[in-house]
Amino acid sequence: MPLAETEEIPLFPLNVVLFPGGPLPLRIFEPRYVDMVKRCMRDGAPFGVVAIRDGGAEAGESAAKTFADIGTSARIVDFDLLEDGLLGISCRGERRFRVLGHHRANDGLNVGRIAWLDPAPADIELASLPEEHAHLRDLLQRVWPEIVEAYAGIEPRFEDAGWVGARLAEILPLQNSDKQFLLELSDPLQRLARISPLLRRSNA
Repeated sequence: MPLAETEEIPLFPLNVVLFPGGPLPLRIFEPRYVDMVKRCMRDGAPFGVVAIRDGGAEAGESAAKTFADIGTSARIVDFDLLEDGLLGISCRGERRFRVLGHHRANDGLNVGRIAWLDPAPADIELASLPEEHAHLRDLLQRVWPEIVEAYAGIEPRFEDAGWVGARLAEILPLQNSDKQFLLELSDPLQRLARISPLLRRSNA
């Protein structure tokens, strides 16, 4: 299935790196993002999550204006009104994309012209996890009971190289720059190969 050449989607710069298949809980309070969430829910459309590059704030007038060129689309799977009166949404990462250009709408929302880097979730072919990376699968299986609550509704795929690599990249205590580097790798086996030295470095 050919990927769409370009598309416009709202962008949400955050101090996180979202991977396809990963969970993303958010508390929404800025009017521009409340409106964005309403439109996405009404249209059944995703928004794009891009990691902030300059370490700026996520919200307000001082919100960061520079962010990574490669991000991940997020689809809202649940929402609730929190005790503090804010809107809480549960999202799930879907597809990586490259930002070709962006502008700020009148309400301050970033809108990006993007090109998809991955097929739609239903069209993604699974990559079997090779034996040389079995230790990474085993690590994820050991910690899974401790993190499974955050992954509610997500079926584990411990033999899928892409899924294992994405989950480890999310949960390991890595710098966002390292997580972004891993996100930008298209080959799931290459991502697994790069995780091992990053894991040793984080444990040093």
